[in-house]
Amino acid sequence: MNVYTSVKYTSPETEQDACIRFSDVSWEQFEAIESAFKDIGGVKFFYLDRILQIMTVSPEHETIKKTLCMLLEAYMRASRIRFYGKGGPTLGNRDLGGRKEPDDSYDIGAPKIVPDIAIEVVITSGRIDTLEFYKRLGVREVWFWQNHQLSIYCLRGENYEQITRSTFLPYLDLELLLCCANMPDQYDAVTELLQQI
Repeated sequence: MNVYTSVKYTSPETEQDACIRFSDVSWEQFEAIESAFKDIGGVKFFYLDRILQIMTVSPEHETIKKTLCMLLEAYMRASRIRFYGKGGPTLGNRDLGGRKEPDDSYDIGAPKIVPDIAIEVVITSGRIDTLEFYKRLGVREVWFWQNHQLSIYCLRGENYEQITRSTFLPYLDLELLLCCANMPDQYDAVTELLQQI
């Protein structure tokens, strides 16, 4: 097993996600490694085409994810859009060649097996092709939060295309969402979004 690392060591005051990447990992090896971590919290796994990424999840990562989800849910409730939060279920299998947990995900309109929207908060990238994984699952939209910016990709045919408006939430003002998500106070961010819509 070859190893390529992209580990970022930081002090507790600036703790961020840390990521280690391994190549040429069999499915059996992946499952054994994952099983060894089953009682350890704050660790996420992403396996695709014999590449394994192990990431620790920082408090910053979780705060950003929660703020973004609170804003989305507030918007959908205020707009009377029926949605179902799925959280970060384990998606994929051996036949697919990969397995991963999204940071969060939603079904729009009705519950589904595959989420309509997957959300990824990227603090440290492990360089595995996340969109390739979601394409195999058939996830219609993937939202990436990185460097205080939001990018949305929509699956059209065989590939994802970056879009400026969500196909599921076409009236959502992404600039307003971005502005609120970057506010320092989570409570104030949701209040501001609701006042603006």
